[in-house]
Amino acid sequence: MKNNFYIYFKYLFAFGLASISLSCSNTRFLKEGQMLYTGAEVRIDNDTLSKTEKKDLKTALEANLTPKPNSTFLGLRPKLYFYNIAKEPKKDKGFNYWLKYKMGEKPVLLSDVDRKFNKDIIENYSENKGYFNARATYDTVSKNKKAKVIYTLRPGAKYLISDVKFQKDSSLINQEIQKLAGKTLLRKGNPFDLDVIKSERERIDNGLKEKGFYYFSGDNIIVQADSTVSKNHKVELNVKLKDNTPDLATQQFSIDKVIVFPNYNIKDVRDGKYKIPMDKDSLSKYAVGDMYVIDPEHKFKPKIFDRALYFEQGDLYNRADHNLTLNRLINLGVFKFVKNEFIVSDSLQNKFDAYYLLTPRQFQSLRLEALGRTNSANYIGSEVNLNWTHRNIFRGAEQLKASIYGAFDVQMGGPKDANNIIRTGANVQLSFPRIVAPFRFNTSSAYVPRTNINLGFEFQNRTQLYTLKNFNASFGYIWKENARKEHDLKIFDATFVSPTNITPKYEEMMENNVYLRRVVEKQLIFGPTYSFTYTNTMLPKTNTIYYKGTLDLAGNLTGLVTGANVEKGKQKSIFGVPFSQYFKLENDFRFYHKFGENTSLATRLIAGFAYPYGNSNDIPFSKQFFVGGSNSIRAFRARTLGPGSYDPRNQNATFFFDQSGDVKLEMNAEYRANLYKFLNAAVFVDAGNIWLVNEDIERPGAKFSKEFMNEIAVGAGVGLRLDFSILVLRLDLAMPLRVPYYEKNDRWTFDKINFGDSNWRKDNLILNIAIGYPF
Repeated sequence: MKNNFYIYFKYLFAFGLASISLSCSNTRFLKEGQMLYTGAEVRIDNDTLSKTEKKDLKTALEANLTPKPNSTFLGLRPKLYFYNIAKEPKKDKGFNYWLKYKMGEKPVLLSDVDRKFNKDIIENYSENKGYFNARATYDTVSKNKKAKVIYTLRPGAKYLISDVKFQKDSSLINQEIQKLAGKTLLRKGNPFDLDVIKSERERIDNGLKEKGFYYFSGDNIIVQADSTVSKNHKVELNVKLKDNTPDLATQQFSIDKVIVFPNYNIKDVRDGKYKIPMDKDSLSKYAVGDMYVIDPEHKFKPKIFDRALYFEQGDLYNRADHNLTLNRLINLGVFKFVKNEFIVSDSLQNKFDAYYLLTPRQFQSLRLEALGRTNSANYIGSEVNLNWTHRNIFRGAEQLKASIYGAFDVQMGGPKDANNIIRTGANVQLSFPRIVAPFRFNTSSAYVPRTNINLGFEFQNRTQLYTLKNFNASFGYIWKENARKEHDLKIFDATFVSPTNITPKYEEMMENNVYLRRVVEKQLIFGPTYSFTYTNTMLPKTNTIYYKGTLDLAGNLTGLVTGANVEKGKQKSIFGVPFSQYFKLENDFRFYHKFGENTSLATRLIAGFAYPYGNSNDIPFSKQFFVGGSNSIRAFRARTLGPGSYDPRNQNATFFFDQSGDVKLEMNAEYRANLYKFLNAAVFVDAGNIWLVNEDIERPGAKFSKEFMNEIAVGAGVGLRLDFSILVLRLDLAMPLRVPYYEKNDRWTFDKINFGDSNWRKDNLILNIAIGYPF
């Protein structure tokens, strides 16, 4: 350990010297008289503001100053250094061009800083936040060819709102504005804030759009501020319509006709060959209620538009139904472009026609996918998928998807007697853009609910051991309440696994091993499953979350009706196959925190529990939990970890990678940083394990007990991610820090770390190559 410490100290000392050298070296490239700009600082001279107010104001002001200094990493400016050392390229390509202008960053000089402009920004921003008498000065501090600018702000007292008045008159639009006044964002006693005033104008605009004022704009509202009517730094606000507001913006419009063109070709419009027919009486149409569907070729059933469109003749225009309709048309999945226009049909009655111009996608598509892969279990392989899709199979935007695939995985390295895996299969899915049920299901969501029917078959051959035939079928619904909440209910989800061609070699292996025998048992699993997903990760927030909870209830009703009880010798079968009965719950919770534009922290907690009862002693192997691998605890190879403190190195090498459990606990934390455009780096820590509910004599230490915290595995590592938008290639290098199957008092491995030992590196450094982020 002393030798290791000495080596690490030398590396750290060398890194420190290199950092100082690199930090100083950038200034030697400057010309005479040039100063490297290192940033700006805002100081606030005011005794009446609290520390929090000063901090918030300071942060906001510094964020608005320009230009930004050269980017830093650990106090250094590597991008600037690359720019400085690279020669000026003769062409806009080649290594020098890439190093100087792609990897590098042009120096930001003091001469690039318009200090008076920044001073004006500080004063204007402060006034917009209620500091009407704000004054700022600036000073420049320089040393060793580096310079920073210090701005000092004397904001004075903050003005508060003394009263808010909504000017009244007898017009229809003013009556609607008065109805909105009760929920104003402008509150007496609050600070004057221009951003809040802008939000108030948007709120009024949105409210009027819901009441038929289609042509109204938030710019038609003015908020007058008067600081002369009150004393003690108070301001009175008066909300009113601008005098020059167009008459059309004050009119309330309703829907006359709703006209749908489901075969609209946007190219024809560009060429001037196609125009919207204005004479509705001459339309070649078939109607659904008050809706006109212009579809001479009858490619679509009119009912799909009746379900998707929310406007009817006579309805007052409102933006909610407008956006809802557009979103539902897009979510049908059969239209490439969705365009909407409102054209005045009766100016005296304030009516307009709603036109929906829909450009369909190609109804049928055929796609061939081929991929190569590798995983942390030393398998390399390939997969080929042939996918066919019909997006309008029954003329009601129903989607039929069919696919066939073939795959093989060959183990390179690792155990000498490892076996290869060959898989072939097919899958068919029919999806209806509605809830197909004997009951009525109404939703005002912008997302179209779907009924899905799935049928699948897979043939799996583990060479020299056995083959499995897997049949599955499901019927269920998927619907979203909104962009954040999604429900997935499978009323019926069935799987039948049938083994064939079990080799004598495998029979001999499983003769005295219950665990191996269970892998090739016939399995019949059926019952409902439900999952709920909540996420707000699509929002531009500092803190976002993702949660998915899944409940699987297999054979529960059947077990109850038949009185199945395997412990009392009353195991029941269907077609000669005992059906599985269990309860399974899994929770996946993720939390994301953004430190800045280019850095973030991602964390995940997975907790799962499966309990067999009634007709089953064990959870089916395919429904159990697994840990390890590129998307789990990356310091351990896929499916090698657990259960509990069981040591998988003592078992047959062929099944070294197939550990499973009934209880799962996993925790992950990953710090992510952008290094350069598409290149990202990460530092991560993973922890967790799996356990069994019941004792397994073949795997001592596998049962879940009060000692479970002492059986947690821990791994850590670093990673690189090449994010090309459409594809993220991930490389993670991890090593174990705590191994649960070591002796109880010797599970932490810090004292065993030895990067200089090739054998240690071979056994402990795990490289994971994967597509996409782990979570």
